[in-house]
Amino acid sequence: MAQLLASLFIGTLFGAGLAVSEMIDPARVLGFLDVAGRWDPTLAFVMIGALAVTIPAFALARRQGAAPLMGGAFQIPTAQGIDGRLILGGAVFGLGWGLSGFCPGPAIAALGTGLWPIIAFVISMLAGMVLFKFWGEKKNG
Repeated sequence: MAQLLASLFIGTLFGAGLAVSEMIDPARVLGFLDVAGRWDPTLAFVMIGALAVTIPAFALARRQGAAPLMGGAFQIPTAQGIDGRLILGGAVFGLGWGLSGFCPGPAIAALGTGLWPIIAFVISMLAGMVLFKFWGEKKNG
């Protein structure tokens, strides 16, 4: 139960941070990507703030003997190679982000607005995840 409450609190805090920083507004994100027009640097500050928290947290997680407060083990990626799947995945993510102004976290946080374009985006995102799961399992299985 404690793990569930902690997850709910952390997810709510993350969503609130996205809302306060206006990252659930696709115009804000698209303004950041518009380097040839009216560039909006707001997202850069959000990214710097995220890195200021993430870099020390990963350093702490890599220390020998460090473990999550709620048990289990840290899941730190070990793969370092660049392959076709990584390039294709990055391209699809970037294309979707650039066309819509959403990435998964802000899209889910923006569901609270009840706007149909956001609902359609999240449904499409989930459909893409399901298709990849079946395609990836078939390819790797």
